[in-house]
This record gives sequence, C-alpha cells and structure tokens, in this order.
Amino acid sequence: MATLTYVYAESTAVLGPLATYAEPHSYDLCAQHAESLTVPRGWEVMRLAMPSSPPQPGPDDLLALANAVREAASAPAPAPELRSVRTPFDGPAPVEGTRRHLRILRDPS
Repeated sequence: MATLTYVYAESTAVLGPLATYAEPHSYDLCAQHAESLTVPRGWEVMRLAMPSSPPQPGPDDLLALANAVREAASAPAPAPELRSVRTPFDGPAPVEGTRRHLRILRDPS
C-alpha cells in the first residue's frame, strides 16, 4: 500500500508510505498500482522509501478502535422501514393520482 500525492504547481507526483490522514489531491493505492504508476509527460515521479512491513498498532490506534466499538454499540438501532407490497393478484391500483414522478391510472375495463 502507498499514498500518491499530486503537486500540480510543480508537475510532480509523490509516491510514499500510506498516509495516516487525508489530504487534498492524495490517493491510497494498492501495491500493484503503486508499482505500475505512470504520470503525464513533463511530470516527475518521486518515490519515497517504503517500509518493508506495515507499522504495528500503537496505544492511540487501539484506544481509537475501542472508542469506535463503544460508540457503535451504544447507538440505537434504526427502526425498520415498513412498506406495503402489491402482488399481481391485488388487481389495479385503487386510486387515481400522482405519486412522485409516476402517474397511477385505473384500468379502463
């Protein structure tokens, strides 16, 4: 995994270790796409040293994960949305009128 960052003013693409926070004009790439990266003519690619193994989670990472799990567990579950279902055996729609962008018409027979 790698993060690609564009510096438009300098016509440069920087490919380096996976970023820990989001920045404008930066994109996370898988290893295959990071290796096969090409840039437009006139642009330069700077490839920063990549770590040989992913970093181990630290105490801040574990605390953030625990907080996220607690928050998800304490949130109330949303009520299921109930919908009426029509079947072919129900016959034509009983009312005439509009419903959003569709128009409901009675059967002419």
